[in-house]
Amino acid sequence: MTTAEVSRTRAWLMAARPQTLPAAAAPVIVGTGLAVHEGVLAPLPALMAFVGAALIQIGTNFANDYYDAVKGADTDDREGFTRVTQSGLIPPERVKLATIVTFGLAILSGTYLVYVGGVPILVIGLVSVLCGWAYTGGPYPLGYHGLGDPFVFVFFGIVAVMGTFYVQAASVLAEPLTTTVPPGTVTLEAFAASLPVAGLSTAILVVNNVRDRETDARTGKHTLAVRLGYRASRLEFTALLVLAYCTPAWFWLATDAGPAVLLPLLSLPYAALIARTVWTRTDGAALNPALEQTGKLLALFAVLFALGLVV
Repeated sequence: MTTAEVSRTRAWLMAARPQTLPAAAAPVIVGTGLAVHEGVLAPLPALMAFVGAALIQIGTNFANDYYDAVKGADTDDREGFTRVTQSGLIPPERVKLATIVTFGLAILSGTYLVYVGGVPILVIGLVSVLCGWAYTGGPYPLGYHGLGDPFVFVFFGIVAVMGTFYVQAASVLAEPLTTTVPPGTVTLEAFAASLPVAGLSTAILVVNNVRDRETDARTGKHTLAVRLGYRASRLEFTALLVLAYCTPAWFWLATDAGPAVLLPLLSLPYAALIARTVWTRTDGAALNPALEQTGKLLALFAVLFALGLVV
């Protein structure tokens, strides 16, 4: 696809990568489902949590597009989706500006959540934005040193789900602008509920990095897939799926959640089909669809899990 064939609007959509937004929506869906289960539902904080998460996701995508291009990690040999900076669809300085603006909007949208959740949310929000930029930017880019997987697991999984639950619980159980962590806002159940989202969000990155392993190795981008190799990366992918699907069983056996919390198990056949592709293919023709399918699996799992918690 040439520059002349892509409209400006489409180019910016390609840079924002809306297909990655399930990674932003899933934690909010699960955190809100748990909030309903625990009787602390607060719709406005939940909505603003999604807005903030989506802006951080898009800002991270812009930063990834820009820094991978200027650092030489994106080349014509790459089998992934088109990168607008490397392909010349959007000038680098505009992508960099979009990164700054988007992260700025994320901080601005978080002001209401800081009012609701106090100092803990201020700290979490600023660290999340900083790490989103540091994923491919800064003096020690996380994604270039094998730290992308733990970054996604922690921030797009654990922090995002627990943060969504926290702001809703805090709005119900605590006074605004609290300086401490109010009782009942950080729970074992919230941590456990975050693990499937953390696992499946990271699984998306694993598919991406398995596909790009050879080109990343040539350009000096030492992702965890480059460091571990194909077999260990596939084992990581499988372990993340196992973690996701064991969590509903824990909720059923160890909490007051009923058998409806096992609804995510309905998506197991779909997960098995994706895993088969990941275990047998390394080419973009197979793994690009698998990447999108893993995003859909995350969204489907999140909806079923939240529904099970609500029921």
